[in-house]
Amino acid sequence: MKRESFQSRLGFLLVSAGCAIGIGNVWKFPYVTGENGGGVFVLFYLLFLIVMGVPVLTMELAVGRASRKSAVQGYAALEPQGSRWHIHGWFCVIGCYLLMMYYTTVSGWMLGYFFKFASGTFTGLQGEAIDNMFFVSTLGNPGEMACWMAVTVLAGILVCSFGLQNGLERITKVMMLGLLGLIVVLAVHSLLLPGAAEGVRFYLLPDFGRAAEMGIGKVITAAMNQAFFTLSLGIAAMEIFGSYMSRDNTLTGEAVRICSLDTFVALMSGLIIFPACFSFNVQPDSGPSLIFITLPKVFVNMAGGRLWGTLFFLFMTFASFSTVIAVFENLLASCIDNFGWSRKKAAAVNLVFILIASLPCVLGYNLWSGFHPLLGKDVLDSEDFLVSNLLLPIGSLIYLLFCVMPMGWKYDSYLAEANTGKGLKLPSRGTPKVLMQAYLSVVLPVLILVILIQGLPTMMWKTGVCIAVLALIGIMSHRKKS
Repeated sequence: MKRESFQSRLGFLLVSAGCAIGIGNVWKFPYVTGENGGGVFVLFYLLFLIVMGVPVLTMELAVGRASRKSAVQGYAALEPQGSRWHIHGWFCVIGCYLLMMYYTTVSGWMLGYFFKFASGTFTGLQGEAIDNMFFVSTLGNPGEMACWMAVTVLAGILVCSFGLQNGLERITKVMMLGLLGLIVVLAVHSLLLPGAAEGVRFYLLPDFGRAAEMGIGKVITAAMNQAFFTLSLGIAAMEIFGSYMSRDNTLTGEAVRICSLDTFVALMSGLIIFPACFSFNVQPDSGPSLIFITLPKVFVNMAGGRLWGTLFFLFMTFASFSTVIAVFENLLASCIDNFGWSRKKAAAVNLVFILIASLPCVLGYNLWSGFHPLLGKDVLDSEDFLVSNLLLPIGSLIYLLFCVMPMGWKYDSYLAEANTGKGLKLPSRGTPKVLMQAYLSVVLPVLILVILIQGLPTMMWKTGVCIAVLALIGIMSHRKKS
């Protein structure tokens, strides 16, 4: 069967950026920026995005483009004969399923709040009534949450069932262009509010006093974490789009463009949130409480708040749903490549499985609220811990080592693929090549290990995971004796 491909370069960039752009850009980045010295944090974030995010992104894309297959088969096509790097491909599939087991619920929250603002449900509400709208009417209502989750899953699978060009690419183009337009409109509106300038100063002006108060080491660590996790690397969410892309442009240039779009949305989100919060003397928070409690309180108190709240949650729906359908495409492609299924069969099976697998997250806030499967965390936080703290950093480390180790794909093979096409290229000869190879082979793995270790809660977890990772890498890179 001939491999599908993107209809246009714009389609590839918007779909890939749509996968990277998600709720973390809005409910984490602005708060962490403000907390860690504003512009000081942004400068470190941009630095780490260039030295960590871009290289690992090029590696995922390179494996996909060189193999023209999804994760498992992609590794199998490029790995040395007898090695087992393809084992990691199955962990990537598991990671994508785990991500969708809770992300579909969160995306459903966005869709539900969009309809609530559009229908005027929030009109006239204040204080505790807005809190109850989230904690009681949403989290405490399994029927409503299950309904919005199911709508998200059904819509996502339906889009992907039409294929790459007619489904994913066509819909994502519309959503991403709408998202980018909405975020500009919302940011301009916030900047024109009374007192908005104070919020902008807090958000973006470098405040070394605030950074020193937090601790420069912690600011650097926070920037490193945010830059690394913003692209959702390590579970082949991006690799699949490499398998569909053309060879006309270099991977480094395309990775920079994807990172630029992701960063633009993250920065603009702060220009929506901080001016609005400072204008209405509301302390900005992070996580779900920022989106579903703090900002609704701001919207209901501003002129035309129903309209601005509706537009904001439409923007959030686009941001979350673009990630949902991108990961769904990965799951469908994995089933097609690994099991030889048709796209329709893959869509039908995944529809049923994801609907069922997403229910524990829905029930974890109400009927199963006493169920804390991991580290005392509820269902959603447990699933997020497995993905964000384990599978993403470990997976990124494995992709990196596969591309640079002599027992893997080898650095020269990766370099040739990354530099194919027009655009920004990695150094390919002389001292610059040697230095780049040394950085990617020695320094970057250490940085990723730092992120992995610091994201684990206890010394027992840190030691156990490191031993397991080393054992897994050893197993994958070891060649069978003929």
